[in-house]
Amino acid sequence: MSPRSASVNEELRRRSRERLLQAAVELVGERGYEATTLGDIAQRAGAARGLVSYYFPGKRQLLQSAVHRLMHLTLEAALLREPRPTGPDAGNELMARAIDAILGLAHDHPLLMRTHMAGVLTAEGFIQCPEQQRLAQLLRETVAAYGSPDPDADYPLLRALLMGSVVPLLLPGAPMPQARLRAELFQRYGLVWELGVPPAEDPPGGTRAPSAPRP
Repeated sequence: MSPRSASVNEELRRRSRERLLQAAVELVGERGYEATTLGDIAQRAGAARGLVSYYFPGKRQLLQSAVHRLMHLTLEAALLREPRPTGPDAGNELMARAIDAILGLAHDHPLLMRTHMAGVLTAEGFIQCPEQQRLAQLLRETVAAYGSPDPDADYPLLRALLMGSVVPLLLPGAPMPQARLRAELFQRYGLVWELGVPPAEDPPGGTRAPSAPRP
């Protein structure tokens, strides 16, 4: 049998890494961070325990990469959803989809996203990884499509605003309503309520009139 090519080996490594990332998302979402071990993650992924340490220095780094991958895939699916936006207002629709995708993740996966945010806010901070870089690129492209004259400066602001909205949505015992947080972000970017995927409840104030035009 001839040895595998470099490209085949690279694809196998990519698949192994993605199985570990998916397993981490599933288990932490089901059990919580403390109750999930690296051995559990390896077992769920069908991989050897040592493979986890080969790709990631620790559980916190693995989880951040896993959540960034989930955020990237969720955001990508929202932006590419049919019908694809066209015309002069396409950038507004893409921005609305991006906001709804991230707020929706926090709403649908509160334990996972709360654990992720807690890790980001600790001394370990924000971990740079391929998954985070892909997410950042997608946010940058969204900001550019929205019409930003300086996407490199504006996409970190969008990221910060989204993170700032996710935290009160996840606050144990006193979460803010998703619709209120969405309305604040939509007002900031001059988006009408009907764009993206509006939640079932009415916007704060009970009106669906357009927000003020963006500056």
